[in-house]
Order: sequence, then structure tokens, then C-alpha cells
Amino acid sequence: MIPENKQTAVMHALQVAFGVSEFEEIQQLTAGLSSALIFKIVVKGKSYLLRVITRTDAMADPTHYYGCMKPAADAGLAPRVWYAGTADRISITDFVDAKPFPINEAKVLMPDTLKRLHALPRFPTRVPYLDFMDNSIRKFQSSNALPASITGEMFRQYERIKAVYTGNEEDLVSCHNDLKPDNILFDGTQVWLVDWEAAFLNDRYCDLAVTSNFLITDDTDEKKYLGIYFGKEASEYQQARFFLMRQIMHIIYFHFFMALSSNKNIPIDLNREKQGFRELHNRVWKGEIYLLDPIAQQQYAWVHLEQVLQNMQVKRFEEALRIVANVHPAK
Repeated sequence: MIPENKQTAVMHALQVAFGVSEFEEIQQLTAGLSSALIFKIVVKGKSYLLRVITRTDAMADPTHYYGCMKPAADAGLAPRVWYAGTADRISITDFVDAKPFPINEAKVLMPDTLKRLHALPRFPTRVPYLDFMDNSIRKFQSSNALPASITGEMFRQYERIKAVYTGNEEDLVSCHNDLKPDNILFDGTQVWLVDWEAAFLNDRYCDLAVTSNFLITDDTDEKKYLGIYFGKEASEYQQARFFLMRQIMHIIYFHFFMALSSNKNIPIDLNREKQGFRELHNRVWKGEIYLLDPIAQQQYAWVHLEQVLQNMQVKRFEEALRIVANVHPAK
């Protein structure tokens, strides 16, 4: 099950972590999009997570990944790290026996978890996230994969957001950047964040926006969510910045998942049966839908497009643009 060229390194990791050279049980875990091999192993009667990175290129170098995972684990945000070898690209952490995470509990625990995450010593900068995503969005736009009658208004309003939503130094914090439900584990009491490959210094509102898709259903939810995160009622500017980032992330998720499904030769279904944004996200949160399936990926893309187009028509969109523009005037 473990590749032959990694077996000696795994034996070494077990020896360093636990003083043994063998595990008692092993089970491969296949959920998720990572190219790494993930195993649940049992050592001395206890379960752990063994992660074996098989790629050897520079992009798969775990130095950055481990450098973010360890302080998160020390802060009780990620499972305890027993071994993290950058040379052999192997890590062993505690295994979290995940339980269903009720939305009502998540609405309280997740903003507090993000508050603690964003208070960690600053992670290294990896890429200027919004600039990187902007380039990707523009490539998708120029591909003409969809007619302008469908995406034209979204791209037009996106330009308006980009004109006012500029970088803000005080909002650059240690971010996870991949807070899909698969990477949020609940053991019945505590939240654990896993899979730190995408972690780096980023705009705090990216993490806040991603988790809000699953947790916020109305203005009351948003007020409580931001209130827990900031420790007090969010200011007008904070609310506006949060709202605009939610629209940016809808656009990013639309283009990313549409391109992902297209890369798997799934034709774009213009006559699709429409899915409800809230219903689909509830099902993803509960683990009833996994976004590994290209058809599900396309459905997920469509609901983000429909949601952002709807949000761009409400009064709050214009107000948020005005509020943020007053702080960061367009160049």
C-alpha cells in the first residue's frame, strides 16, 4: 500500500515518532483533491494520520506547508504533529475521529476558530492571492467558454469591485485558504483544521467568506458571525469589505469549478436544472455531496454564478462599493 520507495522513510518516521518500525493497521483514505497519499494507521493501539508526498518537484516541497501546520498545531487548531520530515516528505499527526458538525454549533465555533487562526504569528507570503486569482479569472473570461449573455454582467461588476477592493496591510493575516468542509473536522467538542498545503499570509476576509457560504443564511447570522470574530459588532467598513469579498469568492469559485469540470471533458450544460445555493451548501457541509465529481463541480460553479448575480442587484452591493471606495479611492 505504501510505495516501495517510501517504505524505508516511513519506518524511520515511525521510529522517530514512536520508537517502533511498524504499524499495526493501515487504511488508505481517498477523499480530497491532494496528490499525496493519506493513510490512517494504528500504532500502539492509537490511530494517527500518515501523509506521504509522492511528488518530488519544487511545488511539492513541504517546507512551507509544515511551517504553517506546526504553529497551528501548537495553538490547538490542527492535530498534534508527531513527525514532519521535509527531506522525506512524510508527516504523522493525530487522527481526528470526526463527528457530524451541526450548523448551529459551527456558527459559533467557526468564527472563533478563524479568530484564533488569524492571530497566529504571520505565515510567509506565498503568492499575492487576489492578483493571482485575478489573472486566472481573466484567462477564463478571455477563453469565451460561456457566452457574454451569461457572464457579462458578472465580469462588468467584478471590474467595479476590483477598482475599490485593494490590499489592506492590517487585514493580511495567517490564513488557511482552503476551508472546505473536508478540511474542517469536529470531534464532538473541538474544531480541527487540516490540510495546510494552501496556507499563507492572505486577506482575512478570504477565510471568512469561504466558511460563511455554509454558515450564514441571513443578516442575523452575519451579525453574530462577524461579532464573534471581531469580538464586537463589526464596523460599517468591515461589513462592506466582508460583503465584497464574498462576491469575489463567488466569482473565483464559479470560474475554478467550471474550469475544473471542463478539464474532465464534461460539457457545459446551459439547460441545467437549477440548484438552490443554500440547499447545495447544506448537502456539501453534511458530506452528502463531494466536489470530486465533475458534474457536482459544475453544479457548484453554477450556484456561485447565480448567487453573485443576485447579490450584485441588491442595494447593499452599491453601498459596500461606496463605503470601501471612501477608504480606498479608485486610482
